[in-house]
Amino acid sequence: MNKELVIALAGNPNCGKTSLFNELTGSRQHVGNWPGVTVEKKEGKLKYKDRNIVVVDLPGTYSLGAYSEDEKVARDFILKDKPDVVINVIDASNIERNLYLTMQLLETGAKVIIALNMMDEAENRNIQIDIKELSKILNIPAVPTVAPKGQGIEELISESVKLGDSRESKLYKIDYGEDIEKEVKILGNAFSTCAATLEYPREWTAIKLLENDEYMMDYIEEKFHQIKDKINVSIEKLITIIGYEPDTYIIDKRYEIVNEVVQHSVKKEIIRNESRSDKIDKIVTNRWLGIPIFAIIMFTMYQFSITFGNGFLGGKVDDAFGAFGEFIGNVLGNLGAPKLFISFITDGIIGGVGSVIVFLPMILTMYFVMSILEDSGYMARAAYVMDKLMNAVGLHGKTAVSLILSSGCNISGIMSARTLESKKDRMIAILITPFMSCPARLVIYGVFVAAFFGDKKIGIFNEGGIIIFLLYVLGIVVAILMGKFYSKKIFSGEDSYFIMELPPYRIPTMKSVFIHMWEKSEHFLKKAGTIILGVVVIVWIMSNLPAGVEPASKDSFIGILGSVIAPIFKPAGFDNWQSGVALITGFGAKEAVVGTLATIYGVEEGPKLIGAIQQNFTSLSALSFMVMSLLYVPCLGTIAAIRKETNSKKWAVIAALISCLIGWIAAVLVYQIGRILGFS
Repeated sequence: MNKELVIALAGNPNCGKTSLFNELTGSRQHVGNWPGVTVEKKEGKLKYKDRNIVVVDLPGTYSLGAYSEDEKVARDFILKDKPDVVINVIDASNIERNLYLTMQLLETGAKVIIALNMMDEAENRNIQIDIKELSKILNIPAVPTVAPKGQGIEELISESVKLGDSRESKLYKIDYGEDIEKEVKILGNAFSTCAATLEYPREWTAIKLLENDEYMMDYIEEKFHQIKDKINVSIEKLITIIGYEPDTYIIDKRYEIVNEVVQHSVKKEIIRNESRSDKIDKIVTNRWLGIPIFAIIMFTMYQFSITFGNGFLGGKVDDAFGAFGEFIGNVLGNLGAPKLFISFITDGIIGGVGSVIVFLPMILTMYFVMSILEDSGYMARAAYVMDKLMNAVGLHGKTAVSLILSSGCNISGIMSARTLESKKDRMIAILITPFMSCPARLVIYGVFVAAFFGDKKIGIFNEGGIIIFLLYVLGIVVAILMGKFYSKKIFSGEDSYFIMELPPYRIPTMKSVFIHMWEKSEHFLKKAGTIILGVVVIVWIMSNLPAGVEPASKDSFIGILGSVIAPIFKPAGFDNWQSGVALITGFGAKEAVVGTLATIYGVEEGPKLIGAIQQNFTSLSALSFMVMSLLYVPCLGTIAAIRKETNSKKWAVIAALISCLIGWIAAVLVYQIGRILGFS
């Protein structure tokens, strides 16, 4: 057989599924969204002997209950798209908890193979797993793996191909007892009398209905409403026989089987010594030290990004772009190209896009550090530590997760809110995450910091790094204050609890870190080649029209537009028309602010842009401009995500307007208070 094999990876959060996915597919990955939803879809490819294999990384989930969008996506892909094989990735050091999902996967009828991942951690905890016995009991293959080290990967692929090509599907059937099985059969037969086609397996559907699965109940109500009475009769009958709800009985039965499997295949030696993770957590999650440690780590990350990423590496890229622009200008001039065309290429395209690209090293450096923090397990602790702060102001703990993810990308933070069960908590998280400082804003900070604060030191620390860290803190403070306002004044609902599993600390592999770094930075480059390029071309054209005006002057179309807007920002200290135009183009993508300024000022490299900014701003108005850039309306992609996640155009518009107002007020306060204090 040479057909393409589709393998799905399913598992609990923190089971090492992402590490396994990266090990299987390397750089041959594609990230998008599942059709119709905003849950991230990751696909990768690999070639094994003569077989082309597509690996789909399903969202991490503890069950297939479809209580969240993540669970629904995972469940529908397995049941509707029917992958050839489902690799159930299990944390071998927490096998008992992980096997509950295994039970649910087996019920779908899919071809399942277990990847017993993190076997090294299990051995360190003196957990011995009889893999042959486990495989025998469940009647499915089981392969031990240590994904970061590549151990067991070859065998896992081989067994997956063998299982995918086999015509027989080895099924492990859970025996729920005579009473449950009788009702399952009755409901299964009821579907055969209906005109509509059932999209899910009959027996699986019947079990879900007896569990009173909300999603499946709605599905039946819509397509098979004629058998709703039979479902109610079956549930009432079982309540009479069992003495309580059948869903509780079914769940208990699964756990009972999990316990039996563990008893026969796992041996644990009780270790009373604290693990390495426990010892570290006593410090980093301490109620008094947790937040200061988190602040120090973030501070260090921004210091490193500015001094090494922006200062050292950025300078090298800057010089390269300057030389490239000059070279292209000379070549075009020698070929007799019109001055207007040369200006379009050097000032418009190279100057506009290049002024953004020079900050790629800073973005890469920041994502490199963030990837290390994520892969090591620290970011989960950061969310846990922030949870205490969230609770103190009446917000849900998972809001902290959204805020932290937003520091990588606001859209990711908004998407993460789907895991919140309460509509109130979900809406608040969606509306406040755009106030967080993201890498796109970091590009703006980079050029203004370089212009006014880059070479200055406060003690041993770079002043620019301190300012960027304080902007990050300001975003958190504004987000929390707005969250409290929404919680008390706008949205009503019951408070819910935050439960989060803390994975053990791990030493990140460079392969995984670089893959994550590139995944996140690739988005920045794509925007530079599409949205930002489009913006700077439009800005250049408007800067040179109408015909005969001095390029990029007040009399050009772009100058007229900027002059109309400029007075609004006079109280904030930057009433030059160029700033107004740049903030407008920032609606499309925040990086476009820098590209627009570079195009208007007619410069093709960083130092010239920095010089132009120094002539049009003061250090105080530059700080005010950065605050405005932080808080005013996020990019169009973020607004679109708000629109989709809230299912409301109204809230998308409100979010945009409120952020503009808050940004303007904050910028004015910074400038006016700064003047009173004697800063310039």
